Amino acid sequence: MKEDIFPQGSAWMNGEFINISEARIPILDWGFLRSDATYDVVHVWKGQFFRLDEHIDRFFESTKSLRMPCSLERDDLKKILAGCVRHAGLDDAYVEMIQTRGVSKNFQRDPRKANHRFIAFAVPFGWILNPDEFEKGLNVIVSNIRRIPPESVDSKIKNYHWLDLISGMFEAYDSNVDSVILVDEGNNISEGPGFNIFCVDASGLYTPDKGVLEGVTRQTVLDLAEEINLPVNLKPISIDMLNDSIEVFATSTAGGIMPITKINNQLVGNGKPGKVTRQIHKSYWDLHVNSRWTQSVNDLV
Repeated sequence: MKEDIFPQGSAWMNGEFINISEARIPILDWGFLRSDATYDVVHVWKGQFFRLDEHIDRFFESTKSLRMPCSLERDDLKKILAGCVRHAGLDDAYVEMIQTRGVSKNFQRDPRKANHRFIAFAVPFGWILNPDEFEKGLNVIVSNIRRIPPESVDSKIKNYHWLDLISGMFEAYDSNVDSVILVDEGNNISEGPGFNIFCVDASGLYTPDKGVLEGVTRQTVLDLAEEINLPVNLKPISIDMLNDSIEVFATSTAGGIMPITKINNQLVGNGKPGKVTRQIHKSYWDLHVNSRWTQSVNDLV
């Protein structure tokens, strides 16, 4: 019997909910052939979407910026996402909304001729760093691979242009470490595969100010820092600044706040999650039971 390679999950395509294993796009879809698509990922934790409207805002803005505005109303989109979670039977989920350029009649090369395609799916929540490895933290390398510059592809638009990140991932795995951080054209710290970077020194937090996806989890950290009067600097981060940091952590929808405890085989601080990282990590997960930040899946279906 053929092994089932698909996780538990459900998708929405062409106006109906289907099993994740049945979700397909045509081979001539521009999203597949040209990486002409945008997407966003929101997570569900214990039956609650976290910062759903912020993810939808970014998704709508991304589709508009790519000149293929999403035709769905916000409430309809929420129902679809919640329906994917409900049909998948998940309490904790990774939920993705996607819009591709679609297919153009007779495979015309003019992107204006394509009919846009919306897809959504829900699968079990996935972690960049498993919770039971929090004390260990992430062991990463800084690669010489340059992140695609924002002058070429707008970094504020979530996209599937990942070949630079994937090359970095192979470099990390070949080095027997967990993940990788890429640099920008000025050899400053950029971001990793699906995560932003924060550093901590005696003056507070700092994170790259340009050339990175402005992640929703990244913004949550900025919001939390403001609440606790922790200074934040948005500025270029050199490799020397990274190495001199007393704490470093990554932020992502796929795992929240994740300590980085080793970089290029050198310990960060004492090699354990630091005080600031722990404080923000706790505050972040505390927000998941706060109705100001969450929406129930059951209320949206």
